[in-house]
Amino acid sequence: MEWAALIAWIVTAGGGSVLLAIWLGKGGMEQREGTDRIRPAFVLSHFGLAATGLVLWLLYTLTDTQALAWIALVLVLAVAALGWLMFFIWLRQRRATPSPGEGAAAAAPAEQNFPRALVALHGVGAVATVVLVLLATLGVG
Repeated sequence: MEWAALIAWIVTAGGGSVLLAIWLGKGGMEQREGTDRIRPAFVLSHFGLAATGLVLWLLYTLTDTQALAWIALVLVLAVAALGWLMFFIWLRQRRATPSPGEGAAAAAPAEQNFPRALVALHGVGAVATVVLVLLATLGVG
């Protein structure tokens, strides 16, 4: 089960890395304060915690040190909470963004350049990762 969780985490991290690259490439770090955009602190915390948790999970799979599994579980839950927060901000923006003919391209937040399919796949991978990490940490399977 721990190897399935590791594979799911790596695949999900790959999709997240593409989303991060798009966000950075479209000026995500230059978000203005007080706007309804995903703040850089959310994105960077999400990425940093996910990467740290992934490394700890990899170490757990190699050493079978249960404490590492529990720490990684706590981290992946924090990552998931941040991910849901950012998803709902993204979704609210998506619904409020004017159509391209109304000048939306210039004013659109960086995260509105995310392909919907990639957001969906990243989310599905994240849910699978959380479930697999939880089950493996609890010793199920």
